[in-house]
Amino acid sequence: MGKKHNVTRRDFVKVMTGVTGVIIGGGIALPAIGYAVDPAIKSGGSGKDAWISLGPVENYPIGEPTPFNFTRTKVNGWEKTASTHGLFVLRKSDTEIKVFSNVCTHLACRVAWHKDKGEYVCPCHDGVFDKDGNVVSGPPPRPLDQYEYKIEDGNLFVRFAGG
Repeated sequence: MGKKHNVTRRDFVKVMTGVTGVIIGGGIALPAIGYAVDPAIKSGGSGKDAWISLGPVENYPIGEPTPFNFTRTKVNGWEKTASTHGLFVLRKSDTEIKVFSNVCTHLACRVAWHKDKGEYVCPCHDGVFDKDGNVVSGPPPRPLDQYEYKIEDGNLFVRFAGG
């Protein structure tokens, strides 16, 4: 005849306590492992250009370069960095707009618009650009970089590529 297995109450409680512990431990460990590993396997950025809204076109007076600053946040693993970028919007007419970077093409210093002189001036090495971003004097090797733009429903957007 076969053996009869008798499970005592004490053995049953031990087994059930162990099973319950494994279930609770797994319920805590799996999300914790996912939280710790997920940022490390994600890519640092989408690599895509972003359209930045600059608001209504009417906010930019015709003939006068107007500064605009925006902040972009990039997440790379556990590191999160925020970078501030600036540009100038020159609305030449109701239909023609130019959007310039405020970064000098010489050594990446920030240029400023000097209304009294009608020029963008780089304070680092005296680079000077005219109202249309062309080099007037100084060491800059090329004109100010321009952003691609679009107008949708009366709002101005620029395409921003980069970090």
